[in-house]
Amino acid sequence: MSENVYIAGIGVISAIGNSTADTLRALENHQAGIGPITSLDSIHRGRLPVAEVKYSNEDLGKLTGLPSSISRTALLSMMAAKEAFEDAGENAFEGLRTGFVSANTVGGMDKTEDFFSEFVGNPQNGGKLRNVVNHECGSVTELVADKLGIKNIITTISTACSSSANSIFFGARLIKHNKIDVVIAGGTDALTKFTINGFNTLQILDEKPCTPFDENRRGLNLGEGAGYVVLVSEKVAARLPKNCYCRLSGYSNANDAYHQTASSPEGTGSFLAMKNALEQAGLQPSDIDYINLHGTGTTNNDNSEGTAIQRLFDPNYPKMSSTKSFTGHTLGASGGIEAVFAALSISNSIIYPNLRLTTRMEAFPFTPEKNFLKNQRIRHVLSNSFGFGGNCSSLIFSTI
Repeated sequence: MSENVYIAGIGVISAIGNSTADTLRALENHQAGIGPITSLDSIHRGRLPVAEVKYSNEDLGKLTGLPSSISRTALLSMMAAKEAFEDAGENAFEGLRTGFVSANTVGGMDKTEDFFSEFVGNPQNGGKLRNVVNHECGSVTELVADKLGIKNIITTISTACSSSANSIFFGARLIKHNKIDVVIAGGTDALTKFTINGFNTLQILDEKPCTPFDENRRGLNLGEGAGYVVLVSEKVAARLPKNCYCRLSGYSNANDAYHQTASSPEGTGSFLAMKNALEQAGLQPSDIDYINLHGTGTTNNDNSEGTAIQRLFDPNYPKMSSTKSFTGHTLGASGGIEAVFAALSISNSIIYPNLRLTTRMEAFPFTPEKNFLKNQRIRHVLSNSFGFGGNCSSLIFSTI
């Protein structure tokens, strides 16, 4: 069994940037991507802010080589996965067993919505069947894998908001057990009317830019994007022409089975995911230098995650922040996007701000970071992704 799994390449697209370089500049300059709905045809336009990727489907099609008529979820996936593969040096992987483990929650829902509206208007002739062919989540993964030329292992993870994190540590397990040599792992999700309407029904959307871990937080903002890391074995890492970003040293998934859409007040799943990830990495809580919080901005989530952090880290808290204050909550893509942020944190010795934080939560003795910090000593980063149904996952990234 391979002892170490390395991050050899990264790729990301979100509302704050169309590439890793764009994204890093936005983070450093405190530039959030949350604003009015401009592209989606939603009844909530003008009321609910979202975090939209600035490229149109036509733009994405030209840049990826995929048809612009396919699902936006697949187009976003291709952008980030292609960047990650190229960043790692895809030519170096020729002849190696390569896999694609990708996550999403909406699949081709955006194109299905187009079909439905046209069909309702004209049941006899309305709606194009090509818009429903790739409705299910696995089709998105297969479209991108085919374009990348990956054929060894292709699979899809869909576990709500922990989807991408789970895809990353499943990829790591495949490498550790010598099933594969290289894995592009992460996730993607596009904004859809179905998603916005669903979260609006739950009454957890903020009508202003979200304020995670603030005492007066009001809810979350939905976003879209994709984030991928290229995982390689120790043997493959040694032959690459460039240095890897970091190691994936620990990971864990836990489920408190408390509620379909709410976390347990005690943060049971969150606590177990973090605790078990630390144990697998052979680390103590005091070894963590930065936590990228799940931090959605809802009353329930931030209380639950904060309770788990207090239980595990008290009285010595590492620096922490929620980057969803930049990107919005990208659902199935969030763990992948934030894995890229974790890799950048370690490789660049930086910590990100928790935007718009004004009042510390009274229930907890810690305060998330408000500023972009450089020249930090970052050895280990904990990244949290907690989903509906109590599906909680934590990843730990460490220096090489």
